[in-house]
Amino acid sequence: MAENNFRALQSANKGKTYFLLASMGLLTWLVTYAAMTYFGVGTASTMVPMAVGFALFGVWGSYYGSDKLVLTMTGAKLITREDAPELFNVIEEVVIASGLPMPKVAIVEDTAPNAFATGRDPDHALIAFTTRILDVMDRDELQGVIAHELAHVANRDTLVSAVAATTAGAIAILSDFLMRMMFFGGGRDRERNSNPLALVLSLVVLLLAPIAAIMLKSAISRKRESLADATAVSFTRNPAGLRKALEVLASDTTVVRQKSNAVAHIWIESPLDGQTVSKMFSTHPPIQERIATLRAMESLSPGDN
Repeated sequence: MAENNFRALQSANKGKTYFLLASMGLLTWLVTYAAMTYFGVGTASTMVPMAVGFALFGVWGSYYGSDKLVLTMTGAKLITREDAPELFNVIEEVVIASGLPMPKVAIVEDTAPNAFATGRDPDHALIAFTTRILDVMDRDELQGVIAHELAHVANRDTLVSAVAATTAGAIAILSDFLMRMMFFGGGRDRERNSNPLALVLSLVVLLLAPIAAIMLKSAISRKRESLADATAVSFTRNPAGLRKALEVLASDTTVVRQKSNAVAHIWIESPLDGQTVSKMFSTHPPIQERIATLRAMESLSPGDN
């Protein structure tokens, strides 16, 4: 029964992620169509590949070297078993349960309890912990955190994030290019575009598309966090460990010093979600919702399959 519950949560979150990615694809098509409507096929056929190219160059370069890039951005330092033998023992327990390769391990000198994982694939994975999280969490709680982070690795969330970021970036770049051209009056295909309603709708699409892309990208991130929680429980069969870990994080208001927008989404608790004007722009579900979901799982017996 518990196994079925975990699998159902995983399946539901994966389905929602695919739907959101498809929605981003549809949004890209709408922006392209708006560009063709206003400027004509010739201009659009030039601008769209340029926007996609810029986005690909920026996002996929960082994706390929994500482990090294994040080490630099967060100030994390790689450690060995000799530096933290007990931590490595717990990581190895989860590695065995998950069937994943042993990741690199790093420490971030910080007074806020937090952790993250990154890497373009399981063979290049990195998991990092702040010094504070190692001080305040017991073995079960730390195991839950490790399982959550390795779940991101197993679910290829760095890849999913890269796809979402590329699409959102391409939409933002394309909309910016076209809005500038509209503002300065260049490129419009006046012979083809005589319908004022179509032109107004094209303008609305180009204005709102970047905001919609950010909202979809954030929604994908929230679904991947929920999926990582469910996957973590399937590794450990101990939802209480991760639930108690999240309660520790919820009770601590300290925020990590390295809270750049570029890496905020990779932490187990985002340092920036508290600053967002709406939940729709948050990269993580509310932590109390995650705690409630895990608490509900605790009522299921791990032995009932």
